[in-house]
Amino acid sequence: MGKSPKRINLALQGGGAHGAYTWGVLDWLLEDDRFEIDGISGTSAGAMNAVVLASGLQKGGADGARKALEDFWHAVSRTSFFSPIKRTPIDIALGQWSLDFSPSYLAFDIVSRFASPYEFNPLNINPLRDVVEEIVDFDLVHACDCLNLFVAATNVYSGKIRVFEGREVTLDAVMASACLPNMFQAVEIEGEPYWDGGYMGNPPLYPLFYNTQTPDVVLVQINPVERRETPRTAREILNRINEITFNSSLLRELRAIDFVSRLIEEGKLSTEDYMGVKMHRISAEELVPLQASSKVNAEWSFLQELKDIGRRAARNWIETNYDSIGVRSTLDLRSEFS
Repeated sequence: MGKSPKRINLALQGGGAHGAYTWGVLDWLLEDDRFEIDGISGTSAGAMNAVVLASGLQKGGADGARKALEDFWHAVSRTSFFSPIKRTPIDIALGQWSLDFSPSYLAFDIVSRFASPYEFNPLNINPLRDVVEEIVDFDLVHACDCLNLFVAATNVYSGKIRVFEGREVTLDAVMASACLPNMFQAVEIEGEPYWDGGYMGNPPLYPLFYNTQTPDVVLVQINPVERRETPRTAREILNRINEITFNSSLLRELRAIDFVSRLIEEGKLSTEDYMGVKMHRISAEELVPLQASSKVNAEWSFLQELKDIGRRAARNWIETNYDSIGVRSTLDLRSEFS
């Protein structure tokens, strides 16, 4: 008789098209029958991956979830086929995924700094909404009792995070989680406007250890915390500011987890009242050199490459850390903040 699968929680970061890397990670975890997912917390592209997985899982198990994820990202790629924002022939020839020199991308970048989406997109057209609505059966998401699902968005009025769960996870909630304010109009839910959840939680971790009994949290990280170079161009500076902003809330939560873990180890907190969270991280060095503009590049060949990177990262992480799951953290938070 085989061993029971190990239970894990997943925390999925947002990152535009780079979310296809998370698709690859999930694809490998679903293929590996040694894991059972207890909860998923997702923001932006991470939220989309999460609801697609839940819908597919409820419909057809692990294989159904893998197929749903592939169908979703393939549909994302199809919507970009007629987009004017594309790589230049030189970038294609050099094998670069960046859009930094694309005239249409540069034009949009300039327009978005002087005009709001209420002005340049008054009809609030968002092809990605149609893709999510096409692929995800939210009735199945709500019926999925095999995992706990949490989607984060930022309340525009209060500046606070809102975590949607259960039947609150709707199409609007997912689109709110991915609503970049310079690209899309705020998503209104119950009379309140919401922007991208990454500003206040990318992704939030606390719903996982407050609402599940599983102490192992696997962070699927897209955005690098550290870059050992000083940004010098205006675009590099803005990109780094965005990375720091979108990682700040995550770092605060990781510090809090480390602090509580220390108090538990020192016997100052009881394990009956506090869960000793075991943190893990799946990341890939191949993502670090990618320019921020590549997050809007949804070419199928690029998405497939990101998926392959994610599968390799998940496979390597499992080979190295499988025996530690359920036993100890494999992400050394103390050295992370030293």
